[in-house]
Amino acid sequence: MIRKAVTRSSAGGRWKSAHSGNSLAAHPTVRRVRASGGGSSTAGKPAASAVSDWYVITGSSKALLEEEVKPLVERFLRDRGLSLSQEKTKITHIADGFEFLGQHVRDYDGTILIKPSRKNVQAFLRKVRGVIKANAQATTGNLIGQLNPIIRGWAYFHRHVASKQTFTKVDNAIFLALWQWAKRRHPKKPRRWIKDAYFHQIGGRKWVFRGERVDKNGQPYKVRLFYASQVAIQRHTKIKAAANPFDPQWEVYFETRLGVKMADDLKERRKLLYLWKEQGGICPVCGQLMTTLTGWHNHHIVWRVHGGTDRTENRVLLHPNCHLQVHSQGLSVVQPRPSRDD
Repeated sequence: MIRKAVTRSSAGGRWKSAHSGNSLAAHPTVRRVRASGGGSSTAGKPAASAVSDWYVITGSSKALLEEEVKPLVERFLRDRGLSLSQEKTKITHIADGFEFLGQHVRDYDGTILIKPSRKNVQAFLRKVRGVIKANAQATTGNLIGQLNPIIRGWAYFHRHVASKQTFTKVDNAIFLALWQWAKRRHPKKPRRWIKDAYFHQIGGRKWVFRGERVDKNGQPYKVRLFYASQVAIQRHTKIKAAANPFDPQWEVYFETRLGVKMADDLKERRKLLYLWKEQGGICPVCGQLMTTLTGWHNHHIVWRVHGGTDRTENRVLLHPNCHLQVHSQGLSVVQPRPSRDD
């Protein structure tokens, strides 16, 4: 099976897309660049990184990519019975940008910005409008029930890039589509009546599309449209190039990164709540309560560099200062268990 890959350049170079069904980054001529962006040892050298089965290969010049990297990719694929898709292979300067996984990457006067691509936004809006058109006679609540997963999923996919303005534009486009949907249902009603029937003020936000659905027990409940602009932009923090998960001096660093994930991810937040309840909210080092004011750090009882796992039975929550003392003084920690009445 032929899988898509994308090759690109670093500063002043070119971008290029290709296909690969194997780990092209492992080739000795095309190295994987570390998250820091390399340095003097990587400057000007071709390098590959992958997202799923897509590849991005950087090069310092167009000639390097055309005369060395592209033939290498073609040979690599040919040896495995594959071929490069010429119509999807593109070389372009980073200042002109390129599309990658539904997002547009471009250098704006020295600043690399990644935004939802125009084609991706148009395809998303076509899907939303298609759902609205197909549900001309549906109740408001049922229409909202179909739209919310689509809008939420799309917005969450793009929340790690520069999407704030795009989210606002998408919300406006969806509002106009819903306004036309409502007007077609009541062609003889005045605009004020339509607005009051379908759009409401909730909190400080006006014109919220709201309806009613029925749960499994037959009880009605209110639902409202999910807006893309409700999704907060979350910046991805790249891992430090020198960080080594097998080096004890980086143990605290990786525990801190895991703590950020626990605070941002719903599944991890549930684990956090579970740990906090299991400890009775008590820090096992100082015996004092942990609150949102005191803060907390995630700690592995058996360090991962010593073979510890990420499972909850190997984790414990500590005050930030207590966490530093554990690592600086080599203290051992066990999970505190609150006393329970029999």
